[in-house]
Amino acid sequence: MPAPPAPARRAPRRRRPPGLPPAPRGAPDPRRPRAAPHRALPSAPPRSLAARPGGAERNGAGGRRASPGRQPPSLRAPGLRAPRLAAPRRRRTQLLKGLPATSTVEENAAAGVSVYTFNVTVSPLSSEGVAILPTIVNSNPLTEAFDIESKGDLEYRVVTTGNPVLDYETMPKSFDLLIFVEDITGRTDLNILTIQVTDKNEHPVFRGNMAIQTVMIHVLEGTPPEHIYQVDAADPENAELKYSLLPAPVPFLVLESGAIFSTKEFDYEKDPHCYFLNTTVTDPDGLNSTRTVNVNIININDERPYFTTKQRFYRIPEEQSPGTVVANITAKDPDDEDSPSRLFYSIQSSDRYFSINPSTGVLQVTGRIDRDALPLRLHPNISLIVRVEDSPSSGHASEMEITIVIDDINDNPPECNPSTFRKEANENTTAGMLLLDLRNYCKDIDVDSSNNQFNFTGLSGFGSNNFALESTVSGRLVMTESIDLENPANLGVEVYSLTVRVQDIACPNYSNMIYIYIRIKPVNEFFPVFSNLSYEFNVPEIIKVGSSIGRVNARDKDWPPSVITYSIVAGGGTRDYINIFWISPTKGDVKILARLDYETTQKHILTVQASDQEKTTTASVTVNVLEVNDEEPVCSPNFYSFQIPVSLAVGTNINGFRIECQDRDSDPRSFRYFINEGNMNNHFTFSPSAGSNTSRLILASRFDYESGLDKNWIYRLRVYITDDNLLPARDKITHLIKTGTVTLSIRVIPNPTTVITTMPGFTVVTKRENLYSESAWYVPFVITLGSLLLLGLLGYLGFLLATWVRTRCPPPGKADSVSLINAPEKKKLKKEVVVTMTKLNTVFDGEARDPVTGKMYEFNTWSGARRWKKSNEPLQSVPAMQVMSSATDDSDQGTDRAEAPSKNEPSEKRKEPTAETKPAAKRSARDKVG
Repeated sequence: MPAPPAPARRAPRRRRPPGLPPAPRGAPDPRRPRAAPHRALPSAPPRSLAARPGGAERNGAGGRRASPGRQPPSLRAPGLRAPRLAAPRRRRTQLLKGLPATSTVEENAAAGVSVYTFNVTVSPLSSEGVAILPTIVNSNPLTEAFDIESKGDLEYRVVTTGNPVLDYETMPKSFDLLIFVEDITGRTDLNILTIQVTDKNEHPVFRGNMAIQTVMIHVLEGTPPEHIYQVDAADPENAELKYSLLPAPVPFLVLESGAIFSTKEFDYEKDPHCYFLNTTVTDPDGLNSTRTVNVNIININDERPYFTTKQRFYRIPEEQSPGTVVANITAKDPDDEDSPSRLFYSIQSSDRYFSINPSTGVLQVTGRIDRDALPLRLHPNISLIVRVEDSPSSGHASEMEITIVIDDINDNPPECNPSTFRKEANENTTAGMLLLDLRNYCKDIDVDSSNNQFNFTGLSGFGSNNFALESTVSGRLVMTESIDLENPANLGVEVYSLTVRVQDIACPNYSNMIYIYIRIKPVNEFFPVFSNLSYEFNVPEIIKVGSSIGRVNARDKDWPPSVITYSIVAGGGTRDYINIFWISPTKGDVKILARLDYETTQKHILTVQASDQEKTTTASVTVNVLEVNDEEPVCSPNFYSFQIPVSLAVGTNINGFRIECQDRDSDPRSFRYFINEGNMNNHFTFSPSAGSNTSRLILASRFDYESGLDKNWIYRLRVYITDDNLLPARDKITHLIKTGTVTLSIRVIPNPTTVITTMPGFTVVTKRENLYSESAWYVPFVITLGSLLLLGLLGYLGFLLATWVRTRCPPPGKADSVSLINAPEKKKLKKEVVVTMTKLNTVFDGEARDPVTGKMYEFNTWSGARRWKKSNEPLQSVPAMQVMSSATDDSDQGTDRAEAPSKNEPSEKRKEPTAETKPAAKRSARDKVG
């Protein structure tokens, strides 16, 4: 449909003539071409209409137009068709000159186009004109497409209102307008003007979206030629239309049907992004209409991004802080020419030193870059594969390799390994002696030679005046003078603490400290010297074993004082002991290891040695053993038993018995004899009782058994012999007195006439005690060691015997077992499995011949059990059975048993065929059963 023209100015509503009925509510639009019902008009309008004030108004041309209040209602009565009316009879006057008449107008006439002109004739008496201006009171069909305008001087014309626009193709072809007029005298006139609409060749019109707007068409790049749009246009006269596109060289074409096709595959990056197609539709008479079709080429992701950064090599110093920008990698996507590219950057190769911002492509440092450590020490060039993508996933990508060269800087101080040195130098070492070459232990790990040069300076510390550096470059530490530890100026100083600074030559002159401890090693220059050339100790012979008898002392002039050890190198031995003296190795205390005996040796001369581990010296030690009464009197005999008659006379030397005593450290005259125990009623005594080393046993009083004074017939006398006879009474309390003992057993023999009431017996008990001597410490050690060796030897002999018996005497079962086939002897014994088959209702349903022995044997096809066949036993059928098997692991060999022998079977062991004969036997059995 064509776009409607701008609405024309609507004609003012005219006054409705009196007597005309108002238009009904809900009536249809009078612009529609519908027939209005026939309505009669009054014969003449009432006069009161003319007399109503304000009933008419002047129009723009000076004419009078009916006021809206007096407009005929039939004009606004939609849906009513005005009848063809005859002139009113009452006071009908020919006022409308030129009517009735017929006129024509072209369709689509604009508003204000004059259709017909007529005049109004008034009476000469009515000089004031008309009371009601000419008014279209009704039309057939109803329409508001026409109106009446005054041209002046009672001349009027019918014009188009433009609402609605006349259309020949869609509206009625003819309109009958009923025009009413009344003058001031009350005369009226009503006539009809017939207007015929004539056809006009109109421009074709677009329909659909093209009729109201510019059509936007979007075509994806890369799309093959295809139909992109269908133009919808029509000709009001229904004529055939032709389509064309302008400008001509566009890559589109339009068919006669109005279909628009693309003629090429578009590339957004090379072709225009937008095409404005002026689509023209033309009718046969050459009238045309044009609308614009806007074709937009839509960009798709079909191009790889490319790097715009041309630099491939970068150089940065080491030890850059994290976040330092190395490069700004840029790229562009051809698909994003009209907008900022949305690209994603990444590093493909694994790298711990750098990272790239995925959005901006800024390459920066993320990890520590140490040029002096591996692998950068050998390969300072770092290659990175930078990848750019136009989509995080499944997009187009490009890669570029860049190389970053790491430059060395002086970032490491010289290091010495170790940084602490401990050296030794002998005292009295000559000046100028090399102690330490520091350059052999120090290095700077910086790669560049300009950064790894260093020197040694600042030798300081306690005693540094005794040492010096040959030069700052060499780092050789030497002694400047000899050091004597015995010198009072150096007394007590053994270790010198020095410090040396090792420093970079290049800026920023990093440095480290070296700590050197030099110990002056003492030289043993002097011999130990005893405080005395000889020592003499007086020791009583009864001194306790382990006691210290004296001390020797030696000193060494060396500094620091040497540790002196003492030892006995000669002397101190006896007949029973190699050495009865011991000296403390560190203190010099001399102790005794065994009892001294004045009676054996009165003097011991020892040679004592003092050693400082290198040099030795000796001194003489004399030990004088002082006599002490430490020996007991020893009498012979010390035990004696004899019999005497009861009637022995008093004063008789009993049986001529006498004892003889000796004491190694006492005079024979110092003995004193007395009976301490068993001398009841004092029947016995010794004579002499003192002053001699011999004495006799004398009966001092007679025995009296008859009166009951004596009752014991056996006397056990304990005789004590002391060596204090010569001592004054005052010295016996303080002087050591030794006592010897003699035991006598005397039996009194009664006379024959004497009644012996009792005959007691006696038992002599001899008690021996073994006392351990400290000098015999080796005896239990030798006995214990010999016992252990003997037990070990006996165990080893038992093991050899058991091994020999085992090899010579094999187990009984091994010698008696015989195999069905002579298998070759194997060097290595293998464990065999002994399978014991317990037969439960075993039935042997097959038989076969043993290929080795030629005997027939029976077997069970289900369980595999077998036995030697009896000559008179028939083959059995196969009932259900159960077989239980158990395996035992023997140490040397195994035996397979099919079943336990029954009572009526031979007792000899049945041998099974070996594993090699079992398959053949089973096949033979199956053949026979079959």
